Amino acid sequence: MKSLFKFTLLATTMAVAFQAPLASAAEAAKPATTEASASSFKNDDQKAAYALGASLGRYMDNSLKEQEKLGIKLDKSHLIAGVQDAFADKSKLSDTEIEQTLQGFEARVKQAAQAQMEKDAKENAEAGQKYRDAFAKEQDVKKTSTGLLYKVEKEGTGAVPQDSDTVVVNYKGTLTDGKEFDNSYSRGEPLSFRLDGVIPGWTEGLKHVKKGGKIKLVIPPELAYGKTGVPGIPANSTLVFDVELLDIKSAPKAGEEKPAAVKPAAQADEKKAETK
Repeated sequence: MKSLFKFTLLATTMAVAFQAPLASAAEAAKPATTEASASSFKNDDQKAAYALGASLGRYMDNSLKEQEKLGIKLDKSHLIAGVQDAFADKSKLSDTEIEQTLQGFEARVKQAAQAQMEKDAKENAEAGQKYRDAFAKEQDVKKTSTGLLYKVEKEGTGAVPQDSDTVVVNYKGTLTDGKEFDNSYSRGEPLSFRLDGVIPGWTEGLKHVKKGGKIKLVIPPELAYGKTGVPGIPANSTLVFDVELLDIKSAPKAGEEKPAAVKPAAQADEKKAETK
């Protein structure tokens, strides 16, 4: 049980590093036909055992493929042999050797993953700079002292939003290669948030457009998610947003009750692209 726990802990670490999905037992063990499933198992315990094995097998297969991308190639036949020998209590390695080997392997995986992330971050930074340089040359594009680039496509009317205001927007967010990571239009629901509760690129950018206006924002990494990134947005990514400012709700004055329709910034941060 102790060795299995350590192996599971290592596998979980690998899954986090690689972001490799663990197939559900139902998905992994899905048979070709219902008839075949009925004839394969005599009882629920057999079916559950098979589902567990299939799920683990699917997970390990995904993990091995992710490791190969990092230059680490493990032999499936030896992996299967290790499982079989463990069940037969005929392991070729002692518990100490297993633990030391897995610790060394985990260190190799982390080192390779870190090297890959640094490589990707460097490439993302270079691609982002190239995109920003090209966008800056387009007609009507403006650049601020912080490095933010924007193009007002429709000015709107009235005043521009302030830090303490809550804004309601529709938007589409993409990476510089055109890959979409969020889209409020697709969700069918605009996003509402306090302007000073999001990434700096949005806080600054939306002050250049009025209610009813549309603006294109090209946000450098230092005004977005920087060197760390978030799920769906790699490190050092330049972000491209097409934003429509639907409404501006002024912050309540001292002594006034906060409007119920205003969502706190923390709630907006729980969404995938709320901080764009």
